[in-house]
Amino acid sequence: MSLEANKAFAAVLTAGIAFMVAGFIGQQVVHPHRLDKTAITIEGVGAGTAAPAAEAPALAEVGPLLAAANADNGRQIAGRLCSACHTFDEGGANKVGPNLYGVVGGPHAHRSDFNYSPAMAAEKEKPWGYEELNHFLAGPARYIRGTRMAFAGISNTQQRADVIAYLRSLAATPQPLP
Repeated sequence: MSLEANKAFAAVLTAGIAFMVAGFIGQQVVHPHRLDKTAITIEGVGAGTAAPAAEAPALAEVGPLLAAANADNGRQIAGRLCSACHTFDEGGANKVGPNLYGVVGGPHAHRSDFNYSPAMAAEKEKPWGYEELNHFLAGPARYIRGTRMAFAGISNTQQRADVIAYLRSLAATPQPLP
């Protein structure tokens, strides 16, 4: 039996011990100062010890834009931004996020087979109307504080309208436009 495996294991162990000792000596020499609160606040992210984010600016209503919204463009945007976490086909499986078929007009926690965050589950009786989706898609963490959805949002109002038009088309009988 060769000693090469023992030599490799000893090299890894020695490197680990050397890094640990260097870290300990560095802590003793430098005396780092831990901040009491975060130095940078990112709007709509985390609660922690950071100062609360400023109130979100008023959003333009999406209702008037829905009549001219392009569902095909919305499908492309949703495919690019949402498909990593959501599926859109009828009876489709959940991913990290729930399947979005039939979401427009349905309750906030519309899938019984998905484990929603407590913040979203608390809104389960509230239906997803067009303006609710507009606010949610603009900034999920601002609309529902405590949501698990880690998505910054869609800042462009027309793109949100297009995505909402696409989500509206994902139903046997789409909801009437406002």
